[in-house]
Amino acid sequence: MKRTFLAKRNALLSRANVSWGTLALALAVFFLLLRLLAPNFFWYVFTPAFRMSDALAVRSSAFFSSFKNAATLAQQNEALSNQNTALSLQNEALQQKMESVSGLVKDDGGITAGVVAHPPESPYDTLVIAAGSEEGVTSGMEAFGEGNVPVGVVSSVLPHFSRITLFSTPGVSLGGWVGRAHLPLLMRGAGGGALYASVSRSAGVAVGDIVSVPGPGSLPIGAIVRVDSDPSSPSVTLRISPALNLFSITWVVVRDTGAALRGAFSSTTPMLP
Repeated sequence: MKRTFLAKRNALLSRANVSWGTLALALAVFFLLLRLLAPNFFWYVFTPAFRMSDALAVRSSAFFSSFKNAATLAQQNEALSNQNTALSLQNEALQQKMESVSGLVKDDGGITAGVVAHPPESPYDTLVIAAGSEEGVTSGMEAFGEGNVPVGVVSSVLPHFSRITLFSTPGVSLGGWVGRAHLPLLMRGAGGGALYASVSRSAGVAVGDIVSVPGPGSLPIGAIVRVDSDPSSPSVTLRISPALNLFSITWVVVRDTGAALRGAFSSTTPMLP
């Protein structure tokens, strides 16, 4: 019985158990002494590793940023390519427009020309047409839209282009009449395609009355859309809207109708070159 007890006790104190316990205790004592005697030892030992890690992080960031910059440049290049494509299409459309209006019809009724620029592409209240001195256009000729509606007078001429000053140009005045009674009035350009005139309150002019100008006969130019009145004034102001949408017109006929319309047209502002 005594041998058996000693054998079990020896098993608990085996060489393997003593070795592992001693090793763990020795390591604990070693690190404790190292921490007390050299507190910055681990910092100095691992500093190179930390520096390498920082350098690797910086390089990695630069590496991935290069991909980001490349993607941004690719997007910018794609946007510029799309813009170039759009500009090419616009140029092609303008070229086709020029080709479509380059064929002018000249007869006894005048010269039919396409409008290549109108507000806001051209200066305000002017039109640019694809006909000039080479096609027989001269300064002072009258321009007519659809339905033989007067729109303006040719103010400057180039070899293949001309500029038309619209009657609605500020500073321009035009003589004409309103209503069936042909009440005389002096119209002035208000800008934006509109005109205005002042008449006596007793004239009885109403909204909807047709306004005409001289030409070969009586040429309708627009209609009264509003009558502004001041109780203290003996006159009223007529707001006149053109018979055509001058800012979307696509063609005009220019011709010399004599001195009638030209004599009724005057401008206090210089014609644009």
